Amino acid sequence: MKTHYDVIVVGGRVAGSALAYELSKSGYDVLLLDRATFPSDTLSTHNFFNNSIAMLREMGVLDKLLATGTPVYRRAKLQTGRAVIDGEFPEANGETFCMSIRRKHLDGILFEHAAAQPGVDALQGFRVTELLKEGDAVRGVVGTYRDGRVERFKARLVVGADGRRSAVRELSGSRCEIRVPTDYASYVGYFSGFRQAGERHVEMYKTDDTIVIAFPTSDAQYVVGLMFPLARTAWIEQMKEAPEESFRAAVDAGLAHTDFPARLRAALLAEPIRGLLGYDNDWHTGMGDGWALVGDALVFKDPAVGQGLHDALYGARTLAATLSSVEKESWHRSWGELAKRYEGAMKSKLTGLFYLGCKFSQLSPVTPEEEAANALIGSSPEATRFFLGIYNYTSGAGDIEKAVGRLMAERSIS
Repeated sequence: MKTHYDVIVVGGRVAGSALAYELSKSGYDVLLLDRATFPSDTLSTHNFFNNSIAMLREMGVLDKLLATGTPVYRRAKLQTGRAVIDGEFPEANGETFCMSIRRKHLDGILFEHAAAQPGVDALQGFRVTELLKEGDAVRGVVGTYRDGRVERFKARLVVGADGRRSAVRELSGSRCEIRVPTDYASYVGYFSGFRQAGERHVEMYKTDDTIVIAFPTSDAQYVVGLMFPLARTAWIEQMKEAPEESFRAAVDAGLAHTDFPARLRAALLAEPIRGLLGYDNDWHTGMGDGWALVGDALVFKDPAVGQGLHDALYGARTLAATLSSVEKESWHRSWGELAKRYEGAMKSKLTGLFYLGCKFSQLSPVTPEEEAANALIGSSPEATRFFLGIYNYTSGAGDIEKAVGRLMAERSIS
C-alpha cells in the first residue's frame, strides 16, 4: 500500500465513503480509513428523503440498498398537539419514495462501493491518533491498527468524516461557529410487529414535553425515537433501571391523546434501548490549510428533522466539486478561496433546516398559534405538499407562507 495520497478521508461511513467515491470520479488518489470494521451499527435515524434517493441512484448503490429488503415509504403524518399534517412527499429529482435503512446494512455497502473505485485504497480497523503538520498546515495522519502497529500516511488534504465527535476536527483546531444545545434526552428503540393504518409511512408527534418519531426501517422493524426534557430527571433514572418499561411509559404519558401508545404496546422490542442525554446542534469551520470536514463533523443538526444522511451525501459532492475547481498542486496555496467556496455552498443549502433542527431541540409548549397554523396547513393538499417539501428541498418557507396566506384570505372572505 502507498503512503502518499492526494486525499486521506478519516471515517468510512456515509460521508466518508461518499466522498471517496466522488473524489475517485475526479481522478484523485484516495485513502479511506475507519476505526470500525463493517458491517457495524451506529445510532442514527437511518433516513433518506427522496431527494437523497436520487444521489444514491447516481452513485450506483441504490439497487444494493433495496436488495437488503428495506421498505420504502412516500407518506408522512405529523401531529402537533391535535393538529395533523398528513400527505405524501412531493417528487424530488425524479424520485418518489424515501427509505430508512439500518446502518449495519448501509455503511458496509457504501464502504465496499467506495473501496472498489479506481484510485481508492481502504482500511478498516485503523484509528487516527495524530495529524502530521508543518506549522499549522496538516500534511497527513498517524494511526494504529488493531494489532498495535503504527503507520503514517501523507496527503495534500486530510478530511474529517468521522462524525459529531470528530478527532480530525479537534486535532486540526476547527472552531465551533454555532452551538445550540438541546434541552432533552433522546432514546431509540427498534420494534417488530408495529402496525399502521393505510400505507407505510413516517410518523411524528410533538406535544408540550414529548417528541416521538417512527420510521419504517430494515429487518421488518420500525425505529422509534423518544425525546423528553432533561429536566425530567426521574424519567431519566427510570430509563437506566428499566429501559423498555420506562420507554413505553413515557410514550403512554406523552401521546395519550393518540392511538400510538396502543400500537406500540402491541409491538415487540427487538434490540436494547439506546440513548443520548443532550447534545448540541453545532456548525464548525469547514476547511483550513491541508484539512476539511464533511458530514456530522462539519454540521450536526437535531435528528428529529432526519437530514444527517442527506447532508453527508450533499457535503461529499460539494467538497469534491470544490476541490476539482483548482489544480491539486495548488490546494495548499488556494485553501482560503476553496474554504470560502465550500463553506458558502454548505451554508446556502443547509442553514434553513439547521435552524429548524434547533427549534425542535427546544421542547417548548405547543402554542395555540402553532397548533392553529399546522391545522390550517393540514387542511390544504397544496400547503401540505409545500410543508413536506421543506424536508426534501422542493419548497421553501416562502411557499408555505404564501399558501397559508391564501388560505387565511379565503377563510376571511367566506
